[in-house]
Amino acid sequence: MRFKNVCIEAFGYELPKNIVTSTELEQRLAPVYDKLKLSCGRLELMTGIRERRFWNKGALPSEGSIKAGKKAIEKANIDREKLQCLIYSSVSRDFLEPATAMIVHEALKLPSSAVAFDVSNACLGVVNGMLIVANMIDLGQIQAGIIVSGEHAGPLVETTIEQLLGDPAPSKEKLKNSFASLTIGSGAVAVILTHADISKTGHRLLGGAGRLDSKNNTLCRGGANHGQSNMDWNSQAITMNTESEKLLQEGCLLAKETWADTKNQLGWLNSDVDRIFSHQVGKAHRRALLSHLEIAMEKNFSTFEYLGNIGSASLPVTMAIGIDQGRLQSGQKAAMLGIGSGIVCSMFGVEW
Repeated sequence: MRFKNVCIEAFGYELPKNIVTSTELEQRLAPVYDKLKLSCGRLELMTGIRERRFWNKGALPSEGSIKAGKKAIEKANIDREKLQCLIYSSVSRDFLEPATAMIVHEALKLPSSAVAFDVSNACLGVVNGMLIVANMIDLGQIQAGIIVSGEHAGPLVETTIEQLLGDPAPSKEKLKNSFASLTIGSGAVAVILTHADISKTGHRLLGGAGRLDSKNNTLCRGGANHGQSNMDWNSQAITMNTESEKLLQEGCLLAKETWADTKNQLGWLNSDVDRIFSHQVGKAHRRALLSHLEIAMEKNFSTFEYLGNIGSASLPVTMAIGIDQGRLQSGQKAAMLGIGSGIVCSMFGVEW
């Protein structure tokens, strides 16, 4: 895929104030650790994640998205009438119907002529939303659009801990398959894309490539335990089961193929890339991914150490923080490396 006239105009992000350390989670799991004769500290040791953030109890996924969206609109200094598409792209949603995009659209006071809908594709949701908006811009259908995500990790982590504590026959294998759930954090992000003709920044979204490996769709599965027709994100028992090692191995193989396609599409070599922003899982994932792609560690910017894995918001929040810290300078090239369970992978090239 190549985009001719698409610019990244602004990011906005919102992080919860409630910080929960890996040590605190393991202290709650002390009865399980004692039964299995495990020492505290393995969660941070294995993942590199020392803390993550959670919204206040009772918060809805849309709330963070709205705050992030307002920040992005203010930063872009764009007329709301020009935002003719809004895509809500989170795993977490307020409910099954209507689309959470409707809640965000109303709160952001976007025009009634805009299209607004949800797109959900595990941790790749925002990247997929960017693809849709970018194509609409290049087709001349809209001048600008906004993609938002608000991931709400609290219910998943709480349910995981409750299930582990309530298991009459705990095992190291069960704990291992739950570790990925304990790395999840909360956060929200918004990305505004515009046509180059109205862009004030000139930060070009060049294009990229995508691949999928659907035969491995069983490696990470999550959902609500209660078979209700309308999801209440705060009261349902949200669960996830992950074969972390196999997902890592297969994901890196898919990423290697996708990176080769991306470089071919953009005419890039690894040496052309100044900065890497990838989906944040943990230190083992980072090490394996960069090794498979043959990218130097110093080109990577990470946030998993203090944010954990914030799902679809992870990659764009990481890029936004990196930009705020001056890690991407004018004229430099950056790669956005997106990957999610399924397994799906999509990568973009950016010229800042």
